[in-house]
Amino acid sequence: MTEEEHTESRIAMISIILENTVESEALNDILHEYRDYIIGRMGIPYREKGLYLISVAVDAPQNVTSALTGRLGRLKDVSVKTAYSKK
Repeated sequence: MTEEEHTESRIAMISIILENTVESEALNDILHEYRDYIIGRMGIPYREKGLYLISVAVDAPQNVTSALTGRLGRLKDVSVKTAYSKK
């Protein structure tokens, strides 16, 4: 078993704000790499402000969620915050 399989899975909500579409392909590519952990996602375009609001629900070990959010957060004009369930 890998270290990842030994780590307890946690539910988390990842909130993403994308401030332009330049990084949208890179963002979607990263999310695609983590598709096995993603429960669901919802995207809301806020055209009046030129923002794209994305919520992603994941069920993954905390280190996997941290790796995902770290990669997303390094993208230009992308802000990311994560909330974990208590269970």
